[in-house]
Amino acid sequence: MVKPNGVHHLAIATADIKTQIAFFSDVLGMELVALYWMHGVEGAWHGFLRLNDHCSIAFVQTPDIAKIPREIGVTHAGNPGAPCAGGAMQHLALNCRDDRELLALRDRIRSRDMNVFGPIDHGFCQSIYFAGPENLSLEISTSRSAIDARAWIDPEVVRLAGISERELARFTSPAYFDGAGGSVKQPPADPAKPHMVYPERRYRQMLATADDDYTRQRSQTTPPVKVA
Repeated sequence: MVKPNGVHHLAIATADIKTQIAFFSDVLGMELVALYWMHGVEGAWHGFLRLNDHCSIAFVQTPDIAKIPREIGVTHAGNPGAPCAGGAMQHLALNCRDDRELLALRDRIRSRDMNVFGPIDHGFCQSIYFAGPENLSLEISTSRSAIDARAWIDPEVVRLAGISERELARFTSPAYFDGAGGSVKQPPADPAKPHMVYPERRYRQMLATADDDYTRQRSQTTPPVKVA
């Protein structure tokens, strides 16, 4: 069945991309693999730090981000269990291979004079917790095996969330879909569905643009540096 198979990149807003790059490269050992003018976004920089060949942490810096105040409990949670606005990143959990790597990463973080707590054993994973620049709440986790849904889906929480037995069956075994060769057309805009936020006129133009034209108009494949 067709489904996403991992996280390609998680994009985080920053008012200081240099500090974020320095932190994630020095404290966590992640390689900077891209830093360029963000495609299609005037005045924005985009930076990628490698987790593996197909997974990165990305940062976006625009002049306006520095003007937006960070407010704990509103824009940022401040710690991995605290609240923040719906749709905002509550915390970022990175993965490592095993318990030995988890302790090695704790050593690396502490060797950079950073405070870090744990491991805490959550049953299906062990985790350490620490902070990053601009009030990021960070976690590193490792799992010995895949999560067993039979053990970790709590009937009480299912009931309190208003999930029926039929819905739970649908959520745990999503409908099979293997694509239609890219032939499904853009549906009309339904205000009841989630939408990206753009000026209305521009968004209507985007919706009216044929897929091939959108790809042709928006794609920018040339890297900023020519490699021989």
